[in-house]
Amino acid sequence: MAATQTQNPEKAPVSGHQGQAGADGAPAGGVSGSSADGAPADRQAADRAPAGRASADRGPGVAASLRPLLIDIGIPVGTYYLMRDAFGLSLWLSLALSSIGPAVRSVAGLVQERKLNLLAVLILAVNLAGIGISFLSGDPRAMIAKDSIVSSVIAFAILGSVMLRRPLMSAGLKPYMTRGKAERIDAWDRLSMASARFRRLELAFSTIWGLALLAECAASLVGAYTLPVTTMVWLSTVMTLGSIGVAILAGGAAAGPIQEMIDAEAAAS
Repeated sequence: MAATQTQNPEKAPVSGHQGQAGADGAPAGGVSGSSADGAPADRQAADRAPAGRASADRGPGVAASLRPLLIDIGIPVGTYYLMRDAFGLSLWLSLALSSIGPAVRSVAGLVQERKLNLLAVLILAVNLAGIGISFLSGDPRAMIAKDSIVSSVIAFAILGSVMLRRPLMSAGLKPYMTRGKAERIDAWDRLSMASARFRRLELAFSTIWGLALLAECAASLVGAYTLPVTTMVWLSTVMTLGSIGVAILAGGAAAGPIQEMIDAEAAAS
């Protein structure tokens, strides 16, 4: 018997757990916490996790970053069109009702954070300008020109923020570039404070958008009094969409280097 036992030492179970696992029909060597090749089970489980899981985890961060844009711009604009088109309210009343949110946000920012909410103030200024212009003559050309004048307020506000070295378009660019990741947000903040080149690119991005919108406003204003009204009804929309497209394409000259700098800064941190 002793000779038999010494001839087959490798067939002896390594541990009681492994022996039990084999008896139960589980794979040999299948102890809790490790696999047959010795890799930790939790690491293998992570490797088998769906590829989209990581992006889903980032969702709340992106949503939180974009929430100010939704509150300060999306809700007021949506309220305006809802009041005007769905409920048939007058232009000035629709603008007045959609101004309540930005007005409250502006005051709350001053009281709670001791700083001005630029996006809320911008929308409020646009609405107030629209209310004033809505009292113009009912001439259809004047009504088309009104939209151009209201839009020009946004363009001048953006260009004014560049002159004050507080580029307004950075509020929309930052969430897009950082994607809600803490390390990328920190990288943006560090570069914005310490890098002169990064600040110049921020200013350039806002300048491009301001000039594109201002050019569209000027073209629409000229067209309102030189082209047939029936033409300008649809052409003004085309001009607006075209100016946004131009701004996106031209803005890439600044947005591209900004993204590269954020990538490098985030990787180095």
